[in-house]
Amino acid sequence: MDDNLLRGCLVRLSAEDPEPLAAGLSRWWRDSEFFRLLSFHASPMFSPKHVREWLEKELEKNPPEFYLFGIRSLDDDKLIGFMDLGRPSQSGNCWVGIGLGERDYWGKGYGTDAMQAALRFAFMELNLQRVTLNVFDYNARGVRSYEKAGFEVEGRVREAILRDGVRHDVIFMGVLRENWLQGTAQSSLRHLRSTAGRLALAQHPRGAAGSRPERGAGAGGRQGISEPEGPVLS
Repeated sequence: MDDNLLRGCLVRLSAEDPEPLAAGLSRWWRDSEFFRLLSFHASPMFSPKHVREWLEKELEKNPPEFYLFGIRSLDDDKLIGFMDLGRPSQSGNCWVGIGLGERDYWGKGYGTDAMQAALRFAFMELNLQRVTLNVFDYNARGVRSYEKAGFEVEGRVREAILRDGVRHDVIFMGVLRENWLQGTAQSSLRHLRSTAGRLALAQHPRGAAGSRPERGAGAGGRQGISEPEGPVLS
């Protein structure tokens, strides 16, 4: 597999050992604002050891229940979140979930960049037909980010979640392979070419001022994951 599929302008999707990922998940899940964007449920108080043991059991399954990636920033290789793709159905469909746990990276385009990498993997490596997600209506930043990645609103379940005494809708969004190839794929390929050019400048900086990669201004750093049929990470 071409590793560039999993690398964007701001982040890369990484294979992670259970221990560092469990430490991150345990800490992020205790952030109630983050978890309200992630799940229907209250924040769980799971220790890193508990999460690590759960991850190890999940990763031992064959076939796996989901493809799980860490999200690491290219600037400093810091683990800032996770991405998961559910097991594809026989019809070539899957659910995707994303969580950016590090608040310093919210609202700066990191989530959008990570989702574009996940869609490249889904459509170019797994050869899927569609990818689906859901998001709560109060997560407007997440909705905009998903739209930038190529998702379209396909429906909603009205007043399905209660937050602070107010009912909210769950929005369902999806992207089809042919639509992604027509539109978002071109943008993704431009991202890849841009990244390659920046790496070349970093390796040969003579005469090239300001070779540090620029950060995108796209929304979507803060992402929310609802649970479709059984949450992958909740």
